[in-house]
Amino acid sequence: MSNIRHIFTILVCILIAAFVATAAGGGRLEIFSAPVIIVCAFVSFFVHWAVAIPALITSSEKYFDLTGMIATLAVVLTAMTALLSADKGMSIRSIIVAGFVSAWTLRLGVFLFLRIVKSGEDKRFREIKDSYAKFLMTWTLSALWVFLTTVNALTIIIANSFLEVDIYLLIGAALWNVGFLIEYAADSQKKAFSLMPENKDRFITTGLWSISRHPNYFGEVVLWLGIAIISLPLLSGWQFLTLVSPVFVYLLITKISGLPFLETKSDKKWGADKDYQEYKKKTPILVPYIGKKQR
Repeated sequence: MSNIRHIFTILVCILIAAFVATAAGGGRLEIFSAPVIIVCAFVSFFVHWAVAIPALITSSEKYFDLTGMIATLAVVLTAMTALLSADKGMSIRSIIVAGFVSAWTLRLGVFLFLRIVKSGEDKRFREIKDSYAKFLMTWTLSALWVFLTTVNALTIIIANSFLEVDIYLLIGAALWNVGFLIEYAADSQKKAFSLMPENKDRFITTGLWSISRHPNYFGEVVLWLGIAIISLPLLSGWQFLTLVSPVFVYLLITKISGLPFLETKSDKKWGADKDYQEYKKKTPILVPYIGKKQR
């Protein structure tokens, strides 16, 4: 019964991607005789499934996060290739957004891959690997994640608007840079903290981690919000559905695989620690300075 549920989830993922791709209105530009945005969705699923098959055979999750990075780069490259093939040139917005998405996925993908290489496993997969259907479903969910996360950015790239630099581009680009720097700094601070032998089995409360329990995730939300703002003057009709990107990122982080998983893990490990209880009481879970409780 569980296998049927996992297979059903795979089909739902495909349908969701197809619906959002169609709503994005990619018919204005085609590649391989198909709307570019739909081809981008296909590329994301193809890359994930191509890696999932050997990963399933070897029962290895080592390349899971790296596959997400490759798929993201592949969909951006697909959109850019379509523009170049049509000999339309590339607008400043398309170039900036393509650069933003590529920089984000390269940094995060390499960071996560090196982390799993060091740890030797991704603990999230301990139970998943027991079921072929669940394993494939997880890679399919990642394919959907890549597409839904990037669809708003892809819409900007494909629109290839030659509008002059406006307030939307300036504010959006500024937010993206702030979010990217916060995410990078938070990850770097935590990595440096964990490398110190005296910090083994301790939780970090310094730097950005003193004002948010998950500043890296806060940065993630901010940078995708920046992309969404850049897209606002370019969207029309059903294309506004592509604003699902920042909403999806926020919901994924706060309700599904981000904060709930890490908070539960931390509570199990340090729940009895009075310093941890005090840190959790005083420090906001996501947005710095918002939701902070006093002594």
